[in-house]
Amino acid sequence: MVTALSSRDQTHPVANHLDHGAFRAVDSDGVIDLDAAERAVRDLLRSFGRDIDSEHLADTPRRVAYALAEVLTPASFELTTFPNDEHYDELVLVREITFRSLCEHHLLPFTGVAHVGYLPADRILGLSKFAWVVRHFAADLQTQERLTMQIADWLDEHLQPKGVGVVIEADHQCMSPRGVQADGARTLTLAVRGSLRHDGRSRQEFFTLAAPQR
Repeated sequence: MVTALSSRDQTHPVANHLDHGAFRAVDSDGVIDLDAAERAVRDLLRSFGRDIDSEHLADTPRRVAYALAEVLTPASFELTTFPNDEHYDELVLVREITFRSLCEHHLLPFTGVAHVGYLPADRILGLSKFAWVVRHFAADLQTQERLTMQIADWLDEHLQPKGVGVVIEADHQCMSPRGVQADGARTLTLAVRGSLRHDGRSRQEFFTLAAPQR
């Protein structure tokens, strides 16, 4: 489980280590070896019969390695909560949080929006942190189902609210330019915890407010 990250570490590792052959991804035990990634991309291009010595492709392996490292390195953030002095007990919902991620099955991007809500208990969450949490978990090789559950579980554990709900809408490049070529198909996933799962009225309110706007 990912824990809250200190604001002292907010320098993005890719930007901080571009001149190094390897760097340690934030909140990860793994080391991203940019030199090895560059060699792998070069071999991949060669295996498809491409001239990697051409002026157009000569620097492509480095660019691809750095681009993937950036996408797969989560930015750190500091968890900011405040006492719920007013005893606010209604739904808080942040809609349309944009994100990007990589499908772990095809290494193709999927992008979309997350709608994240919770029923406060003793603490309330700084509103910007909803986007930080979504983008933190999206910066990985992912499935949409896992991403949805990770966001809900993280908020449930660290905020300890009365309920948590997450809805994600995403477009998957593994479905549109290849395979079934289902252009315009959009995948919806959801995860609910606490009162938003067990109380019918609260659950209905959340899904009504988080429903896709068309």
